[in-house]
Amino acid sequence: MKPPPTNRLLDAHERLIVHYNINRWHWTEDTGPLDICLGALLVQHTSWANVETALTRLREAGAHSIEALLKLSETEIGALILPAGMPVGKSRRLKVFAELVASHGGFEGLFDRPAVELRTLLLGTYGIGPETADVIVLYAAKHPGVVHDAYTARLCGRLGIGPGTNRYEDWRAWLEATLPYDLDYRRRNHAAIVVHCKELCRTKPLCNACPLRDICEYVSEVLDGAGK
Repeated sequence: MKPPPTNRLLDAHERLIVHYNINRWHWTEDTGPLDICLGALLVQHTSWANVETALTRLREAGAHSIEALLKLSETEIGALILPAGMPVGKSRRLKVFAELVASHGGFEGLFDRPAVELRTLLLGTYGIGPETADVIVLYAAKHPGVVHDAYTARLCGRLGIGPGTNRYEDWRAWLEATLPYDLDYRRRNHAAIVVHCKELCRTKPLCNACPLRDICEYVSEVLDGAGK
């Protein structure tokens, strides 16, 4: 018997944590705020492999710091991050973000704000939308926020849960109300969903190996129903 919708995400969380080694996630407890923020800004519309290549190029050029980014022109930054695509727009994002961090005396000064205030500040910064802001709040600033993304929508849609709309803020409110208010839990939950959607719950899902098969409405209604 499937758990009720209000509990299905929590059930899925426990199963995914057991099924996967979330240390495979590209950010760990040792990942610094600079790598997290640069990754969040660069990953839009590209793969994580391309982001890693761009970050490596920044390190090799001695440009892997807020101070170094401030000294470089947007054209110079764009040439270094070219593998991540959209070099004109993304170089400006990195430059403006570096200026934001510097204006607060560094990451500690920027992140030493209430989560709501920090999120509002990030959303008012060039190139930072709701998802990117929430990633920075949760992973870099280490506030127990929530992140909604395409992977969350895909998994929850197949489980038959969610707020019933496509609006980001509706999803964010639903996740806030559903997930325990705990930093480690919320970070693990988001990471587990991303890993699961990359490995099994793909656009064309591999349902036979899925640890959520018995609580998934997609399996019971689409796959099992097709076999009747």
